[in-house]
Amino acid sequence: MLSSPCTPARSRTCSRILGLSLGTAALFAAGANMALLCPNWDVTYLLRGLIGKHAMLGTGLWGGGLMVLTAAILISLMGWRYGCFSKSGLCRSVLTALLSSGLALLGALICFVTSGAALKDGPFCMFDTSSFNQTQAWKYGYPFKDLHSRNYLYDRLLWNSVCLEPSTAVVWHVSLFSALLCISLLQLLLVVAHVINSLLGLFCSLCEK
Repeated sequence: MLSSPCTPARSRTCSRILGLSLGTAALFAAGANMALLCPNWDVTYLLRGLIGKHAMLGTGLWGGGLMVLTAAILISLMGWRYGCFSKSGLCRSVLTALLSSGLALLGALICFVTSGAALKDGPFCMFDTSSFNQTQAWKYGYPFKDLHSRNYLYDRLLWNSVCLEPSTAVVWHVSLFSALLCISLLQLLLVVAHVINSLLGLFCSLCEK
């Protein structure tokens, strides 16, 4: 006799996979944000306060990192029926699913928006202001933020000619914030999958009763 495709056990298996996937993504997000705080793996920029505002916000650490990781742990506990979830009723399972989904959704969304804004504004670096106001001076700032005529993301010639320090500021910025953008997008998709899985699990539990 064939077993029903809709069973709470299968929903719990999906929760285990989704929890593990979200947890892994959260660790990668935290790692990417930590790397942004040390351009070229040099911690002196952080100690001197020469880190951009988007990296200093640390949304990859507490948003796409800690918040999503907490949600992932809750989802995994539900999937494995561990601890207080070993004999959890329907109401507790639904409440936990909503709480974990909301937490992960908020964290991933904050990280996604911040990463998009960071890519739009460009890296924080030392640049020569003479190209902007004909007065030779070097300062730290966002040289690409007011550069409306050219988009630095598509113009590779600007990557090594504008930022003087750190030497690979643009590559570091674009690579890591693009990674954070993709990771947070993946997290959002996993949250949607978790919501669908939770609804299917609820439907299956109701059908069994």
